[in-house]
Amino acid sequence: MASSVASSTTLISSTRVSPAKSSLPSPSSLSFLRTISSPLRSRFALRSSLSSCSRRSFAVKAQADDLPLVGNKAPDFEAEAVFDQEFIKVKLSEYIGKKYVILFFYPLDFTFVCPTEITAFSDRYAEFEKLNTEVLGVSVDSVFSHLAWVQTDRQSGGLGDLNYPLVSDVTKSISKSFGVLIHDQGIALRGLFIIDKEGVIQHSTINNLGIGRSVDETMRTLQALQYIQENPDEVCPAGWQPGEKSMKPDPKLSKEYFSAI
Repeated sequence: MASSVASSTTLISSTRVSPAKSSLPSPSSLSFLRTISSPLRSRFALRSSLSSCSRRSFAVKAQADDLPLVGNKAPDFEAEAVFDQEFIKVKLSEYIGKKYVILFFYPLDFTFVCPTEITAFSDRYAEFEKLNTEVLGVSVDSVFSHLAWVQTDRQSGGLGDLNYPLVSDVTKSISKSFGVLIHDQGIALRGLFIIDKEGVIQHSTINNLGIGRSVDETMRTLQALQYIQENPDEVCPAGWQPGEKSMKPDPKLSKEYFSAI
């Protein structure tokens, strides 16, 4: 469609228009045709570009200016954290080449939705460990607040012992660099990032303060990510679970998947 319009426009614009022949298009209609042909050509070019790109790779690499975005290196940080009721140092880049990382932000210690998420990730930590993945929780609270919360049992609104570190972002620099800081409140939204072994952000979600996250969906997304990295010529359709059929990112080969639905 785009090529036919573009061809007609070229033909018309190269034809001499005689005022005596009213059956020919007026200059204003020519201008209109030129106007509509340009976006059509652009759309056709974009579609061709996307088609060509899809044949090469389904991994998007964002521009460095747009950090933090999926497809870019995660902003590095080094900060104090609490783990096993002790103060430790955590440096994100130390996991590069070693482990995947689930990095999640939550608003504040001693609140309501937060402990349900934090303990849910801790209870499933062994499953993440089997997938060579570390979990890190982050809030703007101090390590002293983290420690007090860990030392409070769950029945009293605390966390009890956790299987992964809680990072202290008292300067708010980590929350800001990951784009989850609510500046006028000084706390973080419920952002969650899956970072691969190369240190690249491969998935992110951001919930508002009152909406808790799903460990099941985080696990499923991590497994899908690991699958396509191990099988780069395949992609995972909606709701994909390990063991289910994936699909080929090709107009013809994808029909094998759709025909089996």
